[in-house]
Amino acid sequence: MSSIVVGVDGSEASIEALRFAIDEARIHGADVKAVNAWHVPAFAYGAGMGPVPVDLAAYPEVARTRLEQCLEAVGAAGSGVTVTPVVRQGLAADIICAEADGAELLVVGSRGLGGFRGLLLGSVSQHCAHHARCPVVILPNMANDEKAETA
Repeated sequence: MSSIVVGVDGSEASIEALRFAIDEARIHGADVKAVNAWHVPAFAYGAGMGPVPVDLAAYPEVARTRLEQCLEAVGAAGSGVTVTPVVRQGLAADIICAEADGAELLVVGSRGLGGFRGLLLGSVSQHCAHHARCPVVILPNMANDEKAETA
C-alpha cells in the first residue's frame, strides 16, 4: 500500500477518519494525503437576495487553518507517517474522489459538518462510496452516537 487519502472537514468523524488513516498508513508503510475542499456558496454572490459582503480570499485560508488544526489534533507530525495536506476549491465529494484516484484506500467519516443531522450517511461519504475508484472506509461518528444515546 503506498497512499491513503482521507477527507478532513474538521468534524469529529473526519478527525477519527484521519487517525484511522494515519494508523493504517503506519501499519502498511503508506503515505497519507489529507484533503479539505472549500467552495463559495451561492449566497455569497447575492443569489436570491441582496449582495452580502463576503471576503472570498478567506475561504481557502479557513480551510487550510482547519486542516492544520486537525493534523495537529491527531499528532500527525510525530506519527512517523508522511502526511501531505491538500486544500482545493470545489465540492468536497468531487475533490476527495479526484484526489483518491490512484490511491489504495480512501477514508472518510460517515457525517461531516453538513446540515442534515438525522442522516446515517452524509452526502460526501455516500458520494465517495459510489464513485471512488479505490476501496473506501467510512467511519461512524461515535461522539454523536454517544450523545444521541444519552439524550
